[in-house]
Amino acid sequence: MKLQNILGISAGFHDAALTLINDHGDIVFAGHSERYSKQKNDENLSLGLLHEITKYNVQHIAYYERPWAKQLRQLYAGQGIEWNKLTAKQILTSQIGQEFDAFPSDRISTHNHHLSHAAAGFQTSPYERATVVVIDAIGEWDTVSIWGAEYDRKGRAQYKRLWRQRYPHSIGLFYSAVTRRIGLHPLDEEYITMGMAGWGRNTWYHDMREHVIANESDIRLKQNFHTGMSDDFLVGSSNENIAAAAQMVAEDLIRQVMIRARNFEFSSNLVYMGGVALNCSANRMLGEYFENIWIMPCPGDAGSSLGAAALALGRRINWTSAYLGHDIPGPYPVNGLLDRLLTEQIVGVASGRAEFGPRALGNRSLLADPRGSEIKEKVNEIKRRQQFRPFAPVILEELADMYFDMPRGFHNSRYMQTVARCRHPELFPAVIHVDGTSRVQTVPKDGSGIRELLEKWYVMTGCPMLLNTSLNIRGEPMVNDRADADRFEKLYGVKVCS
Repeated sequence: MKLQNILGISAGFHDAALTLINDHGDIVFAGHSERYSKQKNDENLSLGLLHEITKYNVQHIAYYERPWAKQLRQLYAGQGIEWNKLTAKQILTSQIGQEFDAFPSDRISTHNHHLSHAAAGFQTSPYERATVVVIDAIGEWDTVSIWGAEYDRKGRAQYKRLWRQRYPHSIGLFYSAVTRRIGLHPLDEEYITMGMAGWGRNTWYHDMREHVIANESDIRLKQNFHTGMSDDFLVGSSNENIAAAAQMVAEDLIRQVMIRARNFEFSSNLVYMGGVALNCSANRMLGEYFENIWIMPCPGDAGSSLGAAALALGRRINWTSAYLGHDIPGPYPVNGLLDRLLTEQIVGVASGRAEFGPRALGNRSLLADPRGSEIKEKVNEIKRRQQFRPFAPVILEELADMYFDMPRGFHNSRYMQTVARCRHPELFPAVIHVDGTSRVQTVPKDGSGIRELLEKWYVMTGCPMLLNTSLNIRGEPMVNDRADADRFEKLYGVKVCS
């Protein structure tokens, strides 16, 4: 019997992506447009991305938000209406043309933005019942939402919205406004703001709370941060101190959302989604409120391409790993990587299917020995990054607790979902941030290439971890195919094994 395929799409705002699933709930492919167009956070679907799925017959298209509702909110915000973006078909046809022009409108469904986030998380989670929290910059109108999610007797996913906050009161817009204020790119470099916060002092925290929060428990803010940040009170403050204050205020607000979510007593399982869920520094507190935590590795809008497809399917998705994108075939180059790590200390890897999500997890990674005091500076120089930026350790999962004080609720951190304090920071200076924490990636006994590499590295060196960062240059997307890897080698003089 021929499988029926559903194509989920997120496009038209930032970081366009698509996900193809079949009617068994298998993820056939998921990828980001930027990896093909080479334009960071590309909002449009690229033909290269679409060519990955041309051999599959698509019976249904699911779009991650409701364009008409978004247009109404933009009208309310004074942005006007874009009459050519009132339907998903208009948006997709304007981007790609004939690829979508002939697709029947009755086979295109649109889904609420926050519900798409929720479904991407819940329907890939291991839970039968969960409290779902979505925090992002903005959907159509919602900026925070809390859901009760469960499967009915027929295995259909059911969602009940328990609470929401609406535009313009937004934790995500606040954090993006701060990102712009300190000279970075909003909706892209918030993770740099998070890293910079570790270098700041909390001297501006109380001032920022006073100028930002109107009602903490209801997540009501004094400014519409969509239009920027009124920052006269910050005159004389350094960017590092502004970032530190913003991180603390954001954590205060996130904490209030989690308290509210817990108090509904729907489930002790938490599914956390939306772009703010990528703030792994804030995530370490989640275990104070929930016993079990699932954050899908692509919780932002790109991941909602999977969420929309999941809603159209209506059942559990068969989640196996984040390796869902473009394939560079061949065995994982374990021995080649080991040789380079032992002699050069730094090596790239581009092998197998690319990761879905913003974080490299071993298939499109720059790897290094975490023990050298000079390694962090060398890798930052290669990647053209600011020297204050931290790097992540990737570690054998069964040994993680020996080296890191893993937060409550995180039984693992397979997708770099949280930070943890290192128990022996003096031994691994390349992966310890200035505040003593590391964004940990744990690797289970899953037969993956990165697992085999870590096992052999541990036997040879006694070190159970490696430094792991994305194989890209600042401002550019991650390496996707072998041609990208060859370019990286040529420009930056670092061997990339496939």
